[in-house]
Amino acid sequence: MRYEEIRRKLVLLFIRRSSNCSEELADETIDRVARKNADSKVLDYQGDPILYFYGVARNVFHEYLDRERTRARRLQEIPPFPAIISEQEFQCLDQCLAKLDTPSRNLITSYHQHQGKKKITGRQALANQMGINMNSLRIQAWRIRNTLRECVVDCVHSVDAQEFDGPSGGPMLRGNDARE
Repeated sequence: MRYEEIRRKLVLLFIRRSSNCSEELADETIDRVARKNADSKVLDYQGDPILYFYGVARNVFHEYLDRERTRARRLQEIPPFPAIISEQEFQCLDQCLAKLDTPSRNLITSYHQHQGKKKITGRQALANQMGINMNSLRIQAWRIRNTLRECVVDCVHSVDAQEFDGPSGGPMLRGNDARE
């Protein structure tokens, strides 16, 4: 009974602090206190236990904020996906989309389906449909975009190499460049 009350209070504390993963942080707080209690033979804390939990929760929340800031900085450092400029890149994108598993393909196409306010509401609906929060949805879309980016780049390079080498492995000459 006491465990449930402490957990509920911790979850509410993290919700008030605008945490996207308040339950996970509450569980982490409880785990740390339990480990500390198990490691020390005598728990010398005197007073209301919830106050001790709040102190640990403050540290857990600060670590969470540090991780989020680091993640945000790393995401900002990643160069944006360059605009597709050629038919070849469109074809490679289609091939790479076809290589994705169905849930990933559906997620990324739904994620980039709308513009403006519809984009926001569409993404919120997608997150709700998947049972995840918006941050998790953004992370999943980012990972799929990176996979697509690598695939498209590899595809374009392999097509360029094939055009340069030609079917026989040597340089392929086109049009007026062909010498007899």
